[in-house]
Amino acid sequence: MKVIDYIKQSDRPIFSFEILPPLKGNSIYKVYEIIDKLTEFDPKFINITSHHSESVYRLQPDGLHRKVSVRRRPGTVAVAAAIKYKYGIIPVPHIICKGFSKEETEYALLDLNFLGIDNLFVVRGDSKPDDPDWSDAGTYNIHASDLQKQINDFNDGRGLDDMHIEGIETRFSYGMACYPEKHEEAPNIDSDIYNLKRKVDSGADYLITQMFFDNQKYFDFVERCRREGIMVPIIPGIKPITRKAQLSVLPKVFRADLPEQLASRLRKAADDNEVRRIGIEWGISQCQDLIDHGVPGIHFYTVHAADSVREIARSIYR
Repeated sequence: MKVIDYIKQSDRPIFSFEILPPLKGNSIYKVYEIIDKLTEFDPKFINITSHHSESVYRLQPDGLHRKVSVRRRPGTVAVAAAIKYKYGIIPVPHIICKGFSKEETEYALLDLNFLGIDNLFVVRGDSKPDDPDWSDAGTYNIHASDLQKQINDFNDGRGLDDMHIEGIETRFSYGMACYPEKHEEAPNIDSDIYNLKRKVDSGADYLITQMFFDNQKYFDFVERCRREGIMVPIIPGIKPITRKAQLSVLPKVFRADLPEQLASRLRKAADDNEVRRIGIEWGISQCQDLIDHGVPGIHFYTVHAADSVREIARSIYR
């Protein structure tokens, strides 16, 4: 079953969440621990992030440091398969541009097709200052729209170099990301929505937002999208705050504004235990307001926040 089918058929906002593959060398049971905390809320799908290689400097025997490429979180396809067969929940692996050649992407699509996994989440991937040069358009997909084209071609049985692909019984369905406070590289919100409409017109079945903490920004964003003819479901993405450091980290990394009503409470918090309590209270209020406004679902970002997500979900999905 496709994610979009669950969204359309559900008579209430669906529950879903995102997880990270375990760090290289760690057990997949760390992933299972997070999922086990949240299965009581009947998640309709679980997103699994994908991570490109990072540049690190390693000390060599001659005393010099050498720059090497390391992929710290491999295993997105394997984790997706494990979730599918252990829990029977729809896994949605992220397919990204950054750090993956078109050939590697095709191999991933073939593996997923063989495994019967036909839901994807398509994103460009984060950029970092020390990233290798991935600007060769002949080797890499530069933009998420380029990645869309490769997936659409695969769905039509066309591989790289015009290779014919057999055995595609079910086409891939995919969602994409959107940004209520605009993508950091977009010159303005209108340009961002223009590009978003192109993605939807090219096949995105639904959208999931970047995290936000002010619901009005989500409501305004959805209204602007509808005016521009973007009619697919737009699922709000919610991140419970659990650490005082996130007061500055989240705006810096994710370009998400924190309302002063929330920021002032976090500043006054005595420790991270109080911050976590404030984050849960804010999350419950935020999610209840979203549900009251008829959102198609709520998608939770669980990194360092699985326990908080569970507390919020117990309040709103009871």
